[in-house]
Amino acid sequence: MKYQMVLSVGMPRAGSGWFYNLTHDLVIANGGADARKIRHKYQLGKILTEVNCNIGSLDFYRLIPVLIPSLLESRYVIKVHAGRRPFADWLIAKDIICPTFIYRDPRDALLSAYEYGRRMRENSRQNAFTPLMTIEDAIVFMEEYVQIARGWLDLEGVFTVKYEELLSDYQRVVKGLVSFLGIDPNRSRVQDVLSSYRPNQGRPDQQGTHFVKGKIGRHRDHFTDQQLLLCDRKFGAFIRQQGYDI
Repeated sequence: MKYQMVLSVGMPRAGSGWFYNLTHDLVIANGGADARKIRHKYQLGKILTEVNCNIGSLDFYRLIPVLIPSLLESRYVIKVHAGRRPFADWLIAKDIICPTFIYRDPRDALLSAYEYGRRMRENSRQNAFTPLMTIEDAIVFMEEYVQIARGWLDLEGVFTVKYEELLSDYQRVVKGLVSFLGIDPNRSRVQDVLSSYRPNQGRPDQQGTHFVKGKIGRHRDHFTDQQLLLCDRKFGAFIRQQGYDI
């Protein structure tokens, strides 16, 4: 659809910044608009926050202002960690919003959140993860996002990808993403974007990608048996359904 906005949804600490910027730059390479320029031009700084134009929630009053530019400009990409809402579901069903969703083994995601929060505290800075003083805090924190993940995975018309597969089978995943977004893979700029976002190609200082090592299964070396049991109690069914090792 011509006037389609792309919604890049992600579980926290699941490569969502990396995937957002990959999607954002692919859309621009195919003739779309730069979300950061849209934010500035339409004075949406209070709604599309942070480096990656995070809308925060999909409530009606937040969606309407960001939909207006999509009627006047080329398609552009915004980001969110939040769950589904009825109005957003309706927009998706009408092909007005094109959604993608990236997720990860929640045990690795929560470990990353805990460690990131600790680093922020050590530098006297604040973010959503700084209140996570223990692994147990992070497990409780991640429980909400597992429920959010269930919602997106249950919705038809969403391009879903595991962070682990983006790392291990990048070429296949991005081929599917390009097809889903209706992007011309033969454009030279598109190929340049795909090459620049390959695993281990991103610069450590690349703003907004949150691209760290992202080792798969790292929680096994850090969690106690009791913490593993708590994870199993909180979201073991999700872990099994998604094919992650117990």
